[in-house]
Amino acid sequence: MSREGFVLLEDGTRFGGMLCGASSGSVGEVVFTTAMGGYQESVTDPSFAGQVLTFTVPHVGNYGVSEQAMESDRIHVRGVVMRAADNSSDAPTADQGWLDWLEASGIPAITEVDTRGLVRHLRSRGAMRGGIFAAADAGTAAATVEAEPPMDGQNLAAEVGPSQVVRHGESNSGPRVAAIDTGIKMSIVNQLVERGVRLDLHPCNVSAEELLAADPDAIFLANGPGDPAALDGVVETVRGVLGKKPVFGICLGHQLCCRALGLETFKLPFGHRGVNHPVKDLRTGKIEITSQNHGFAVAAPDGGLRVETDEPIRWETDFGAAELSHVNLYDRTVEGLTLLDVPGSTVQYHPEAGPGPHDARHLFDAFVERITKAAA
Repeated sequence: MSREGFVLLEDGTRFGGMLCGASSGSVGEVVFTTAMGGYQESVTDPSFAGQVLTFTVPHVGNYGVSEQAMESDRIHVRGVVMRAADNSSDAPTADQGWLDWLEASGIPAITEVDTRGLVRHLRSRGAMRGGIFAAADAGTAAATVEAEPPMDGQNLAAEVGPSQVVRHGESNSGPRVAAIDTGIKMSIVNQLVERGVRLDLHPCNVSAEELLAADPDAIFLANGPGDPAALDGVVETVRGVLGKKPVFGICLGHQLCCRALGLETFKLPFGHRGVNHPVKDLRTGKIEITSQNHGFAVAAPDGGLRVETDEPIRWETDFGAAELSHVNLYDRTVEGLTLLDVPGSTVQYHPEAGPGPHDARHLFDAFVERITKAAA
């Protein structure tokens, strides 16, 4: 940790620190997560593709890294920004140290950064392009950041999903679910397989005809990175299966399903990334603390960005009526829909957690129960 470096944002704001990961620099959308743990799960979540991740928790890396904490087969963030990095590897579950792993994986990282100041800046100015640079890169850093495309309009799902069908839970006897893999987390796979599901992960360029030809009991729409408005091909596929098979979407899958219904999405100022987001279930009145990781959201029925009521308001869509089922209590954004005229539902957050609270895992029980009954 002897090399001086800095984080540079596209508006020219600079934060100094010490480089501690791979030697090369990184550029992407600079975002932050408020999670107090789960740093390995966060950086291996495909939804973070194309982003430089800032941790608000001061100490990162103090329990090492392990194989069982992987949410995918590799790290997807482009860089990591921390206040106080730790390379300990003596935790009972640790396979190696956090910084050793980042360096071996080729991921740039920086520590001793005023992450509080950085996060306050992103909250007031919004997530923006930026990067991690060595002190020697001061003359070229601004041009490098400027050359990076903004997150709006980026299709990153094809970069993180499989190129062919991947099957999980083949020894199970439960319903068969076909998932469009735009960047699914292993926690989601595990939650479904543990409930007896036979899960087929399809590339995100799969057609509706291919999905229906396999005659699954339901279609699952996964999480993933990038702008949902850039995934017109996936949206058309979803339009081709709505009303023909039950559909359940999570995170990006929620956004894609809503766009398939004819609804609009928009970019949040700094996104929802953390494990402490309160969401109200309008059907039960209960409030769940949820895990979230997204930078886009679905517009309200009036086209606005907020839902100012706790009533289950409705949209008229291309596939009939849809009813608001969940709302975010931080900023009143849409967190879930129930389709009333075709079988389907969505949630914006991550009921599987990984990391985070388990308040909403009952949604997997409800999904599997519904499709099992329908298939009987």
